[in-house]
Amino acid sequence: MRPVNERSMDSAAQALLQRALDTNQQLSWDRWEQQQPQCTFGKQGLCCKICNMGPCRIAPEGRKGATQGVCGADANTIAARNLARQVAAGASAHSDHGRDVAHALIGAARDPNSDYRIADPAKLLRLAAELGIKTEGRLINAVAEEVGLNLLGEFGKAEGELSFLERAPAKRQQIWRDLGVAPRAVDREVVQIMHQTTMGVDADYRNIMKQSLRASLADGWGGSMIATDLQDILFRSPEAIKSRTNLGVIDPEYVNVIVHGHEPVLSEMIVLAAEDPELIAAAQAKGAKGIKLSGICCTANELLTRHGIPSAGAFLHQELAMMTGAVDAMVVDVQCIMPGLADIARNYRTKLITTSPKAKIQGAMHMQFDEHHALQVAKDIVHEAVENFANRDPAGGVFVPDNSAPLVAGFTTEYVSKMLGGKFRPSYRPLNNAIIEGRIRGVAGVVGCENPCFTQGGQHTAMVRELLRHDVLVISTGCSATACAREGLLQPEAALKHAGEGLREVCEAVGMPPVLHFGSCVDNSRILTACCAVLSEGGLGEDISDLPVAGAAPEWMSEKAIAIGMYAVGSGIFTVFGNDLPVTGAPGLRSYLTSEMESEVGATWAFEPDAIAAAHLMIDRMNEKRKNLKLRDMLYSPAELAAVAAE
Repeated sequence: MRPVNERSMDSAAQALLQRALDTNQQLSWDRWEQQQPQCTFGKQGLCCKICNMGPCRIAPEGRKGATQGVCGADANTIAARNLARQVAAGASAHSDHGRDVAHALIGAARDPNSDYRIADPAKLLRLAAELGIKTEGRLINAVAEEVGLNLLGEFGKAEGELSFLERAPAKRQQIWRDLGVAPRAVDREVVQIMHQTTMGVDADYRNIMKQSLRASLADGWGGSMIATDLQDILFRSPEAIKSRTNLGVIDPEYVNVIVHGHEPVLSEMIVLAAEDPELIAAAQAKGAKGIKLSGICCTANELLTRHGIPSAGAFLHQELAMMTGAVDAMVVDVQCIMPGLADIARNYRTKLITTSPKAKIQGAMHMQFDEHHALQVAKDIVHEAVENFANRDPAGGVFVPDNSAPLVAGFTTEYVSKMLGGKFRPSYRPLNNAIIEGRIRGVAGVVGCENPCFTQGGQHTAMVRELLRHDVLVISTGCSATACAREGLLQPEAALKHAGEGLREVCEAVGMPPVLHFGSCVDNSRILTACCAVLSEGGLGEDISDLPVAGAAPEWMSEKAIAIGMYAVGSGIFTVFGNDLPVTGAPGLRSYLTSEMESEVGATWAFEPDAIAAAHLMIDRMNEKRKNLKLRDMLYSPAELAAVAAE
């Protein structure tokens, strides 16, 4: 059993991990350790249970055993099929999210009594113009309905390509079409993966990977991008905002409601319900000072970036938050929700409330969310939390670590343009110039999950600090952004302590943090559009693969991360994962992913568990791209600065 400081680098998490050990409360870290040693065949991608002639498993290269499954599939075919199905699952999760938001927008546009309003009409009109939808002389709700219907059609359109592919550089679009991976409809690409990997269909691992690319691009340039844009329209586009993160934002003197999951359609209504005077009065009548709302995982990021509502933590904090004994209700929707929460909720008298028909948990209370009665459902949920305040366990006690860190979040493709160029002349020119002049080496997207196989947050923050030291501007989303925030990296002052001289100069001039919080997991699509904005500004090539950029998911765990990584590579972004994909037993497939893809899409995967070494793979890639663009050398090299400091 690992000591608590090897389970998490967060001191708040460590305190509650120790509480779990003292009370024999089993957590995800314990369950991970109980699984050791994990299945070697599964980790290498060499087991297959697609048909009932199996399950089959292939011996790793150099070891005795079967070299083919019953049907004759070899290691490369089996691993490719397994990986493709993971891409399909990840793409479907983000894309189903986008579909739900499209339905919410259409419902709000059609219903004059809807609890939702068009919060960003300017973005709606820009998007309508992009889609060729008439706006002049029309009511805003009529435009919103047509935009929603148009984008809802992207999931099942019968012909053509996804509309948002037009946002990509012309050169990138041509690469996709020449390779035959330009996505047609979101659902179609996921369905084709499932068909193509069925027993007796495709046995060519390269061809299977092409369809994986196609489905992942349908996520990044389809489902995820639709979700991001429509959420901005419905709930307001984020702008820079101050807040705090970590378990210390939970206040024992208040009724505490934590929202957890990924879709803000419900949580936006919880925000309004928590401000309801009648519910606040009811909370006070129970002995609480009022109602406090915080978030876990990507729902936290959605509320953080739009409202400044503090984040209680990331994926691995969900169990720990309940263990404070001060959470009266945890309200969940979909994705990254641990079934083990039900046991902890029972032990710590927290009401675990599921709200989606797609995500029920045995032992939890289910209160189905209905967007047609959104605010009333939200009020009913908050009322359950208020009623539960008096049920806290006095014997077990309440323990909330006094740990929270300040941060600045709320960055988007559009806001960065405004931040750099000003309100009246928004522009990416200052960023492009800083890269061209050698003040900023490049830009890294560090994103993704937490995983109990790592020390929580350690990989994210070690990588980011090393990148900052080498003048790399970092864009972060999801749990990675939360990990960086806990360590103070999402404050402008962090540039003074962690950034190289060139990056520090830029951050000081603009007044921005060296790590920009770009939102939730679906908002990785903002990184794609930001790359396009840099290219449109000029001076840094014609395609995303020309840019000095790289991506990383240092502690990934979800199938969604695989889909994100695949669409990043497919868009021309070199991408490093902290652990291997399950392909190590398939040498041909692994070589394709880490080498051969370069000739097809201009980027590859890399796998490196050491965060510093992974950062240098990204830095080397940026240096290579700078050389190809014939950019000047960096103004300040770490070696030169160290020599000056030594003198």
